[in-house]
Amino acid sequence: MEENVRAGRCVVAVDGPSGSGKSTVSRRLAAGIGARYLDTGAMYRAITWAVLRSGVDLTDAEAVAKVAGEVDLRIGTDPQGYGVTADGVSVDKEIRGPEVTASVSAVAAVPAVRALLVARQQEMIANAGRIVIEGRDIGAVVAPDADLKVYLTASEEARAARRSAEDATDAVATAADLARRDRLDSTRKTSPLQQAPDAVVLDTTALGIDEVVQRLRDLLSERGVA
Repeated sequence: MEENVRAGRCVVAVDGPSGSGKSTVSRRLAAGIGARYLDTGAMYRAITWAVLRSGVDLTDAEAVAKVAGEVDLRIGTDPQGYGVTADGVSVDKEIRGPEVTASVSAVAAVPAVRALLVARQQEMIANAGRIVIEGRDIGAVVAPDADLKVYLTASEEARAARRSAEDATDAVATAADLARRDRLDSTRKTSPLQQAPDAVVLDTTALGIDEVVQRLRDLLSERGVA
């Protein structure tokens, strides 16, 4: 990937709820503008996997934070094919499983976990120079000085349909799970899911991936950082 990264700083912060298209859009945008890509959600999922493997009580914030501080977490930034490992174990598949999905919001709500990963994310942004980073608190907390902040959203029906198609799960059950995660992520005390005041809001309900990516590239061109 390194040889494909263009010169010139460009930080794009993409926030939004699950199923809004963040990951696919962010990866394609990063590849299109010669930038790195960081999926912060995968980082929280990897920590969650490690916490579950350790057997500690998810409600014990101190124990969860201890696991998070000790795990050797590594994540790639190549939009064409990044990988995630925890303590040397590839967990790309495991972190997308139902057990991690059901627990990640609880782990991500632990202030010490967020502080740890936000610091790591900010370091990665500084080192990359040119990067598209996606999550739930990127524009407001992780990269407040991003060149472009975007908040992707979509109707509940569209988000549930997209996620159930990805995971081959029941749409009704998926919709209920998304609503649960939205509630937890938007009401946690530390770095909740939120739209940065200066973010561009883009409803992707009726838009295809290519259309969304092109709109973001247009916005970057307007800012002179494409």
